Amino acid sequence: MEEIDVIQSSESKEEEQRVWSWGAGTDGQLGTGCLQDELSPQLLHLPFSISTLACGGAHVLALTSCGRVFSWGRGTSGQLGRGDMVNSSYPKPISFFDGYSVTQLSAGWSHSGFVSDSGCLFTCGDGSFGQLGHGDYSSHCSPVKVSYFTNNNVQQIACGMRHSLVLLKDCLGNQVYGFGSGKRGQLGISKDKIRSVSLPQVTNGFEDVEIVGISANGDHSASLSANGHLYTWGKGFNKTSNSYIPQCLSSSLCFSKTALGWNHTLLLTGDGEVFMLGGSNHGVLSDPEKMSPAKPLSENSNEAALEKVSGLDDTKVVQIAAGAEHSALVTDNGIIMTWGWGEHGQLGLGNTSDQTKPKAVSLDDEVQSNDASFQVYCGSGFTYAIRTLSLPSQT
Repeated sequence: MEEIDVIQSSESKEEEQRVWSWGAGTDGQLGTGCLQDELSPQLLHLPFSISTLACGGAHVLALTSCGRVFSWGRGTSGQLGRGDMVNSSYPKPISFFDGYSVTQLSAGWSHSGFVSDSGCLFTCGDGSFGQLGHGDYSSHCSPVKVSYFTNNNVQQIACGMRHSLVLLKDCLGNQVYGFGSGKRGQLGISKDKIRSVSLPQVTNGFEDVEIVGISANGDHSASLSANGHLYTWGKGFNKTSNSYIPQCLSSSLCFSKTALGWNHTLLLTGDGEVFMLGGSNHGVLSDPEKMSPAKPLSENSNEAALEKVSGLDDTKVVQIAAGAEHSALVTDNGIIMTWGWGEHGQLGLGNTSDQTKPKAVSLDDEVQSNDASFQVYCGSGFTYAIRTLSLPSQT
């Protein structure tokens, strides 16, 4: 669900955009108006152009190129931010943000987070574990400003299943905060087990590290440093021990992006190679035969094996995404590939089978252009793809 990377819309050119969705759709999360699963990509007809998308447990948030915020899908916890607790099968605007400029957003299992251009943080949805950061365990059906960060500059919000992370930029540099459920160590605030906290607390271990991106999904947390190192904390991969303090992955590779699932994480290098930690469930691991025992990382924790995703020889990857237990990527020539759990059709391959290796998705799109860019996003059991075609400016 969460990828450490923020997509900026183009302002110098006009754009033509096409959007597809597929997979689990019984809560309206596909935006098609139909409450059913779709095994193949469905072309949507949206009245707006998407700048960035966030897919959660069964809801979607969209930031448009004009700065408006839309939501759809499951809304029974208030996660759609529209003042009610009902589902929506079509995108509708969040009117609360009509007077704001939102720059980044994140969708968790049943809560949502939004960051404004002034560095303010707003959250809504399920707050029963303190994951909204308001100092209580209440839920909210409209966005509420997180007062703890009133005098700070929030850069990013990452929403997991029952916890949230915040990347803050202040005079001390970049700091990471956590709040919500912490029983697996996913807050990174103490070496002791913590059930939950409802006010943001500083995540330990980053005192001398410049963090540029954060991610959360399931009971996992992750961050990338400016020098390309991956840090993970929370639930261990492949039955390794939970990490209550961020652990740096012992690898000589330099990573540019990461995407977290419930039991795995994808990693993308600057050279376009994709690696994976964990993910033996539902064929998420690209090659189960290569699974190797965890290697000791320190006295108090261990580390799952890092494996290169197979079946991508001579293929350069430019983007990665992870759902609960499925994965997706985009190659440099605009091909979208998926693998992993396929029960709801979230792989877009026309069936409900699991796949252990990346397989190309057909979008029924005839446009071939060097000016076309593709993005892929994964929710817990559904997937979105966006093709944006840059057009010559009208003069």
